[in-house]
Amino acid sequence: MTPIPTAPSGYLGRFAPSPSGPLHFGSLVCALASYLDAKLHKGQWLLRIEDIDPPREVAGAASAIVRSLEQHGLSWDGPVLWQSQRSSQYEAVLERLRQAGQIYPCSCTRKRLESLGHKYDGHCRTHPAQLPAAWRLQVAEDTAIRFVDRHLGHQVQQLGAQGDFIIHRKDGLFAYALAVVVDDWQQGITHVVRGSDLLSATGNQVFLFNLLGAQPPSYAHIPVITDCQGLKLSKQNHAQALDSQIPGHNLWRALWALGARPPKELSQSDPVDVIQWALEYWQLGQLPTGTSVLESDLPI
Repeated sequence: MTPIPTAPSGYLGRFAPSPSGPLHFGSLVCALASYLDAKLHKGQWLLRIEDIDPPREVAGAASAIVRSLEQHGLSWDGPVLWQSQRSSQYEAVLERLRQAGQIYPCSCTRKRLESLGHKYDGHCRTHPAQLPAAWRLQVAEDTAIRFVDRHLGHQVQQLGAQGDFIIHRKDGLFAYALAVVVDDWQQGITHVVRGSDLLSATGNQVFLFNLLGAQPPSYAHIPVITDCQGLKLSKQNHAQALDSQIPGHNLWRALWALGARPPKELSQSDPVDVIQWALEYWQLGQLPTGTSVLESDLPI
């Protein structure tokens, strides 16, 4: 396992992009928020590349993301952690759950799952699965997860409404729900700042943390950046890569998206100057209310 940097304040944050495309503006906003929150708490900020889904990965995207973060002055602490190099850690946790009888194989077809709607009915709990099979984590009908989000406040998620969820896919790949929990746990992550689009996945993750006897991080789900159609800026929606020639300007706009009001002249500054301004004038409490920010509302 990659050595865990020590943070004097006890704060250990991270940014964990997937290499399904280059860094875009929405990702920069999230990276900047998590970086600033870590540094304002005198903590450490780690970089993790979530490269466990080869079918979705774009050749060269991982190195492009790393380079873009460097160009924008967002320096991480310690070595980069690559999920593709951690299969043995994920398998060990999977085996632990198998031995405890907390997971079971599921060979339900896509067609059958689509017919069920949003909730899995537990069919394979009592019916022998055929290979290849996914592995599902058992969730009791009355399971409710409660946590306090540092931006959105008290949250209650009824996991019974979705049923047992997959932590190892039928194609042999580890599911995000398993990998992210194992990584955050074994890296000692204490705080997670990420987009509000991942809020709905948090209950599953907290449930798995609890099952493993591990302390979940403190979460803050910040507004995502959306286009004029209300769609989140994402690689799937063909969001444009950041212009590496204007990193200071990109950071200046990102600060506006985070609720700060940096002066116009700062948009022409070097990244280090923009970040220094942010460390003096920005706090998580300045985030816009709600779960999204329209990109067209930001200054150009």
